[in-house]
Amino acid sequence: MRMWPRFLPDRRNWGGFDVYFKPVFTVLLNSRLPLAERMRPVRLDDLVGQEHLTGPTGIIRRAIQSGNVPSMILWGPPGVGKTTIANIIANEVKKPFHTLSAVSAGVKDVREVIEKARQSPRSILFIDEIHRFNKSQQDALLGAVEKGTITLIGATTENPSFEVNSALLSRSQVYTLRALGEDQLLQLIHQALERDEQLKKRHVEIKEHQAMLNISGGDGRKLLNLLELITEAVPGDVVITDDLVMELAQKHIAIYDKSGEQHYDIISAFIKSIRGSDPNAGLYYLARMIEGGEDVKFIARRLVILSSEDIGNANPTALIMATNTFQAVQFIGHPEARIILAQCVVYLASSPKSNASYMGINKAMSAVSQTGDLPVPLSIRNAPTKLMKNMGYGKDYQYAHSYENNFAHTEFLPDELKGTKFYEPGNNAREEELRRYLRGLWKDKYGY
Repeated sequence: MRMWPRFLPDRRNWGGFDVYFKPVFTVLLNSRLPLAERMRPVRLDDLVGQEHLTGPTGIIRRAIQSGNVPSMILWGPPGVGKTTIANIIANEVKKPFHTLSAVSAGVKDVREVIEKARQSPRSILFIDEIHRFNKSQQDALLGAVEKGTITLIGATTENPSFEVNSALLSRSQVYTLRALGEDQLLQLIHQALERDEQLKKRHVEIKEHQAMLNISGGDGRKLLNLLELITEAVPGDVVITDDLVMELAQKHIAIYDKSGEQHYDIISAFIKSIRGSDPNAGLYYLARMIEGGEDVKFIARRLVILSSEDIGNANPTALIMATNTFQAVQFIGHPEARIILAQCVVYLASSPKSNASYMGINKAMSAVSQTGDLPVPLSIRNAPTKLMKNMGYGKDYQYAHSYENNFAHTEFLPDELKGTKFYEPGNNAREEELRRYLRGLWKDKYGY
């Protein structure tokens, strides 16, 4: 018979166990946690960023203070505090807290949590990456949310209007979280150096910080993981420079990205490869995303955007191809969707490119921002009433189809913007044809 060591308290007395060993285990556990986890706030006052939601007049703070926390969807980029806010809410309102990851949980897991929650009404269920839940998984939540069995907190990096079913969305508040700004990111670094038990033992001087901020991209978790990488890689005193950060980041990209959020780096490389007309690189990064379990609808949606932003009228069929791809992957699903995506990637990468429409709308929006609501020329205003007609609305309007080549030389822009060219056709066969056509109509007016 194995004897319980005499120098330990009676093993039935777990209070004694806590007294002797809990502090030791806490230190050991914390020392193994990543820096971002060690620095995760437990109170709203310690949260960096999201003041519009958690500040003195923020709606989430007011909900916590009232004790009436609604179901909500927290929408924002990675590393801005979605999971932290969910944990803080649960801690502050003292309700049972359950958590699921949409990447690994199924309908059965959802139902098990709901069954547990029936024993403690208003339990909080946090679902990370809720956009990855399919319709049946989301439907399994609906009844429990409606009846108040659970308070749902979902976190997503994707627009919930696209990815969360309307019934569930209508029963939840959607709160948008913002990427952290430079001052907030620097605050995170200084907090870590001042408060973390392990970093306080090191002498760390931040001589330059721009590379750290650029690599983090407003992601607080990525920033802290990068800081940890640097301090672990450099023995003794640490002097952080941009060159040191870039050297270590390039060597250890997978290490500082501990939560697997190369997601945005890979999608960036994917888009840039297609924009750069390299179907081979496009397929490679497509494969990386598929192997990593990326949502095929997310990939297809990015291809629709790219087809207009980077190809546009150089090949108008590109948008049709990408839109059809998005529709197809919705009802085909994984794994066959990879074939449809691959076909679209090769087509878009091999297509002529133009960002002329994209640049055109940006210029037009800039003009609107600078000039405000300029009056529309009277001749092209709508005149549904006699009074408007008497005021000159629609007077002398020339109906284009009544003229040769379906064109009448009319001034459509406000007086202050006459002759302003927002659209500059791209240097490709299709848009050169458009340029010749527009030059023939407008002569020298827009400089085509």
